[in-house]
Amino acid sequence: MTERPKTSHEPASAREPIVFVIDDDASMRRALNNLFQSVGLAVQVFGSAPEMLQSKLPDVASCLVLDIRLPGVSGLDFQTDLAKANIHIPIIFMTGHGDIPMTVRAMKGGAVDFLTKPFRDQDMLDAVVTAIERDRKRREVGKIVANLQALFETLTPREREILALVASGLMNKQVAAEIGLAEITVKIHRGHIMKKMGARSLADLIRMAETLGIRRAKPSGVQT
Repeated sequence: MTERPKTSHEPASAREPIVFVIDDDASMRRALNNLFQSVGLAVQVFGSAPEMLQSKLPDVASCLVLDIRLPGVSGLDFQTDLAKANIHIPIIFMTGHGDIPMTVRAMKGGAVDFLTKPFRDQDMLDAVVTAIERDRKRREVGKIVANLQALFETLTPREREILALVASGLMNKQVAAEIGLAEITVKIHRGHIMKKMGARSLADLIRMAETLGIRRAKPSGVQT
């Protein structure tokens, strides 16, 4: 496993992953807590979904080991609630009474795995490693997009318009004709765009635009 805490007693930091567990069975919570701590993973256990939501969760790579059958909000319903709230934490379901429709719904909802009790410790650990790595990658992509968005916000309306046209594959001369500017003016704008966005090349700039989902728009007539 990667980026494990140095000891099982240390609090999760910005670099350490954590496993959340929701199960109304106290003995299962203890067993999973011991399992994850035995391999150096930080863990927090809860007896219900509302209990987890009331807790202040650390902003680190994480995953949720979630029992299907819970008092009140079921595991599957909680998965749906998290998605609606735009909370994207990888989920590993566990149940003592699994069935095919339940499994299908869980996996379609984006679950990493669906384990039937009693499960092998190694199967659970493998699923947790996969889930944490998925969340880590999602967070890395999110940071990249957020940074690009911040740079994009520094562009003027005209620069944003030109960026969209350049990203669509138009040359400077074509961009100039489309929005009614001199070609040299477009070149100057493009230079400013490259500098503000921190792009090393045109290809780099186009990749940035694609990451941000920037699409070609009709000329707006906005002047700098």
